[in-house]
Amino acid sequence: MRAGLIAAGLVGAALAGSLGIVFAQRGDIPDVLSLLPPLPWAESESTGVAPQPILEPQSRRSVLSSGSDAVVVAEVGGAASTAGTATSAKPDTPLIPTTAAMPAADPPPKKVSQSAAQATPAPTAAPPPAAAPPPASPPPAPTPADVMKGPPCTNPNALGVSRVVEIDTTGAPGFGFEHFKQHDFLREGEVVLTFDDGPWPRNTPAVLKALADQCVKATFFPIGKHISYHPEILRQVAKAGHTIGSHTWSHKDLSKMSLEEAKVDVEKGVSALKLALGQPITPFFRFPLLKHPPKVLAYLADRNVGVLSTDIDSFDFKIRNPNRIVKGVMAKLKRYGKGIVLLHDFQRGTAKATPELLAQLKANGYKIVHLTAKDRMDSLPKYDEMLAKDMKLPTAGGGRPTSSVVKTVAE
Repeated sequence: MRAGLIAAGLVGAALAGSLGIVFAQRGDIPDVLSLLPPLPWAESESTGVAPQPILEPQSRRSVLSSGSDAVVVAEVGGAASTAGTATSAKPDTPLIPTTAAMPAADPPPKKVSQSAAQATPAPTAAPPPAAAPPPASPPPAPTPADVMKGPPCTNPNALGVSRVVEIDTTGAPGFGFEHFKQHDFLREGEVVLTFDDGPWPRNTPAVLKALADQCVKATFFPIGKHISYHPEILRQVAKAGHTIGSHTWSHKDLSKMSLEEAKVDVEKGVSALKLALGQPITPFFRFPLLKHPPKVLAYLADRNVGVLSTDIDSFDFKIRNPNRIVKGVMAKLKRYGKGIVLLHDFQRGTAKATPELLAQLKANGYKIVHLTAKDRMDSLPKYDEMLAKDMKLPTAGGGRPTSSVVKTVAE
């Protein structure tokens, strides 16, 4: 700083010498010292205090001002920051920095030729998000043909099956308004066909053929003893896709038995079914003579077996005339509008009446409902053993086919 003050003094002395020469040539010499500014280090005459420097020290920064608002961009520790207005700075730095202190200016943007601009592809907008797929439609409800067993129907004009129902047999629910009023699951014009007391030669196969011709499914309640006689016929019933329940072993009146005796008759019938079919059975049961002793009903509830009575009894075991059987059933259906029909595939008259009965049902607009069960029922080992003892034991060589045992030698 002192060097600067000395330089200012020398400049002032030189200026005074020059003025003196000029005025000396003109002949008038003024007071040269009065024309010079006061020296920087001279004390003020009024205050006796040396004047302050003209410029106050400031910190190094760039200041950009526009009007009354100032935006200050500072580099502190290499990081850029902004402030709303200028603030006081540290001493010993000039307010306006030198060129070396100024930050380097950004290079001017390069000019791009029109052809290059056209060659550069314009940024494309992001594709819109893909639309959410529509909610999947629920699968179509199954048709009777989807859930029924047995061969497919090939008769386009058949009566067929209009509805298949599944019964939860927990607690032994009862069906058939002749004895049970709780569950009314049939709609107007719907019919359930049931056949008791088979299997029996000629009659049961004839009934099966009539049902197959019209693509109708029914529920069969065979007697245990008859199953043991003709297990192959029962297997035909199962193969055709019909439902098979049980109907006791002996077809005796359970109301005249003790509970233990009734249990044996019921369970041996189940064991006979299991033995013939080789698998657990449908838990449906029909009481012989339609007599329902409460103690046996309670037992069936423990076994979770559904009980089927009837709405329309054909009395085909008494009538036996095919035409009268058909007329009786159709008259009762007209009166009640719907119902579970009780028939007997054991009876020859019923086997002959079945084709015409199905034709009349179709002609009068009735619909067939097929019954199935939610669960299966297994036999009990105790009664399986009883059944094995009651059935006739095979003789030696009993495993041979009849054609190898009996041979026609003359006719």
